[in-house]
Amino acid sequence: MQRSAIEIADLRFAYRGGLTVLAIDQWRVPEGSSTFLRGPSGSGKSTLLHLICGLLLPNTGRLSVCGQDLAALRGHAHDRFRARHIGVVFQQFNLLPYLSVADNLALAVRFGRTGDPLDPAELLAQLQLPQRLLSRQAGSLSVGQQQRVAIARALINRPALLIADEPTSALDADARDAFVDLLLALAGHGRATVLFVSHDGSLAPHFEHMADLTELNAAEAAAAPDAA
Repeated sequence: MQRSAIEIADLRFAYRGGLTVLAIDQWRVPEGSSTFLRGPSGSGKSTLLHLICGLLLPNTGRLSVCGQDLAALRGHAHDRFRARHIGVVFQQFNLLPYLSVADNLALAVRFGRTGDPLDPAELLAQLQLPQRLLSRQAGSLSVGQQQRVAIARALINRPALLIADEPTSALDADARDAFVDLLLALAGHGRATVLFVSHDGSLAPHFEHMADLTELNAAEAAAAPDAA
């Protein structure tokens, strides 16, 4: 059986004093695959991503990422694991606008501490961005350029798992499809597992696997405001 990049068993999560937000009995993402996770607003997508990244811990059950049981990590070990093994492309990019592109990438390398990062200039070339952008402040770039720099930052430490959280919400259809194709191609070069999260089901054909969080999540409170 193919190894799992993400494996969940009997997971339950509730915010303190609240109703259960996530109740996932079984779910796995095969290592090296691309998976599209669909879910409307309020279905618990952000909560699930925070759990996968180790920012939250399940109340009960097991969550394994890249072979690591996240509940077994203590203190700053969660941060180190995330920086070394998980790359994230955020909806709002989360670049530091006052730093140059080169410094944004260097900061990711510093936190990752893998010892074998990709070359920033080579990454920009693969993303069809001119080398002169390395010295530009991230906040001065166009939206499309910032998106590609966000991909570079997510990939620079050669992550085993690449998570994309609604990164195409501001794009038109043609730009959206081109972005997804580019993301998958670059992730494939690094043999990274891709988990792409979106409410837009029309993107699903780009991916090997598709999952619907409203079907995975057995919690009756999945549509509550806290689940967002």
